[in-house]
Amino acid sequence: MLSPIQVLCSDITTLSLEPEPFASYTEADIISTVEFNHTGELLATGDKGGRVVIFQREPESQTEPFSQGEYNVYSTFQSHEPEFDYLKSLEIEEKINKIRWLPQQNAAHFLLSTNDKTIKLWKVSERDKRPEGYNLKDEEGRIKDISTVTSLQVPVLKPMDLMVEVTPRRVFANAHTYHINSISVNSDYETYMSADDLRINLWHLDITDRSFNIVDIKPANMEDLTEVITAAEFHPHHCNLFVYSSSKGTLRLCDMREAALCDKHSKLFEEPEDPSARSFFSEIISSVSDVKFSHSGRYLLTRDYLTAKVWDLNMESKPLETYQVHDYLRSKLCSLYENDCIFDKFECAWNGSDSVIMTGAYNNFFRMFDRNTKRDVTLEASRESSKPRAVLKPRRVCAAGGKRRKDDISVDSLDFTKKILHTAWHPNENIIAIAATNNLYIFQDKLNSEMH
Repeated sequence: MLSPIQVLCSDITTLSLEPEPFASYTEADIISTVEFNHTGELLATGDKGGRVVIFQREPESQTEPFSQGEYNVYSTFQSHEPEFDYLKSLEIEEKINKIRWLPQQNAAHFLLSTNDKTIKLWKVSERDKRPEGYNLKDEEGRIKDISTVTSLQVPVLKPMDLMVEVTPRRVFANAHTYHINSISVNSDYETYMSADDLRINLWHLDITDRSFNIVDIKPANMEDLTEVITAAEFHPHHCNLFVYSSSKGTLRLCDMREAALCDKHSKLFEEPEDPSARSFFSEIISSVSDVKFSHSGRYLLTRDYLTAKVWDLNMESKPLETYQVHDYLRSKLCSLYENDCIFDKFECAWNGSDSVIMTGAYNNFFRMFDRNTKRDVTLEASRESSKPRAVLKPRRVCAAGGKRRKDDISVDSLDFTKKILHTAWHPNENIIAIAATNNLYIFQDKLNSEMH
């Protein structure tokens, strides 16, 4: 079972471990992406205001054994600003759509962040020493009069308070006509791809003025458009393979060795539709909102509106496993269509061993499915239920007309404005990060926390 470590408010100006119970927030404070780095020591969140907040895990303390696993604010910076495209008379939001960490190569950390149009590479580094004793500069950095320099001295490094510096190293712009929905770093650590509704581009991390178009599904006549790209990701081990999902519920695995333009896929993963179950909403709810390779690279995890599916790369005809996330909403699709909730894009995540999957739902609920035991649990990320060090209680939603037990929640009383769209799982440990509107919840396995 998971117990909360802490509750963190994404409002970086008033960040606290125990925010006010009814603290107000603005649209800009809503968290739009969550991502652990490759070691799990850093956790980055982006919000609709274009800000990135990086949390760092506290080292283990002998005097405070329960501090292990706690994440505190490490750095905060403004990644994107609102812009205006004068040619198209279009506002470009500052909202951070995705963050992806690059594997650490030296003391500094690097991450990619993107809004709808522009991707930026950021360097995050620490400085705890400053040089003193320049020959040609005074202590305030002004250039000295050379005629006054009568002797040479060797500059020395003096200790200073630790300072975290975040600097933009690259800006990758002007390559996407449509809104960017995905970025993914390749396993060669030299290239990455960015995907919008109709195209996928391949970039080199050192080259900002050009990219290579590797997928283009834009028809000659836009009236013939039948589907759009919804997500894309590189294979974790094979740098030539990537997958992208579509609004029709299909997955296409592509091999860049076959052709420069990967319009012809290597494999097509598609589940045949049951004609008897077809309805007006079938195409909308079958749209894939997220796709993730397993850490082993053998499986794909996808999320559509009502289900999460695990696919085996060796079996294209149907998913290996299908998990019902909130099947009780099937009778409410009409009202969900009217309030636009049916278009919500839920993300999904694997645990470190690929044995458990996680995804979000409404009412600040999130779901976990154990692939081995086939057990599942519904948990709630809220300030009321998530007191520090308390054990989360499983929640259960009672379908309309069903028999209701004590503590069950009726499907009619679900709050559809509270939704868990963005989740992340620590790469090695049972620590998860859940974004609920403007709050970030971090939970960890109670057994793990008791061992420290």
